Amino acid sequence: MTSAFAVWRGQPVILQVAAGITRVPLRGTIVGESDDALRVRVGSGWDVDIFKTMVLAVEEDSWMNVT
Repeated sequence: MTSAFAVWRGQPVILQVAAGITRVPLRGTIVGESDDALRVRVGSGWDVDIFKTMVLAVEEDSWMNVT
């Protein structure tokens, strides 16, 4: 079965991430996925793993698409 995150792979996104009681936006590109986590590239080469249970929403990062 295809993951709900698979359609976002390789695209600039903003993840709404919950960290405790705090919600923060995380701008980057989803570059990989495991059963429990997403690998997100932030900046120019930083890859971080975010637990899927922490992701509240995914939206297109239209700022990165402006020419």
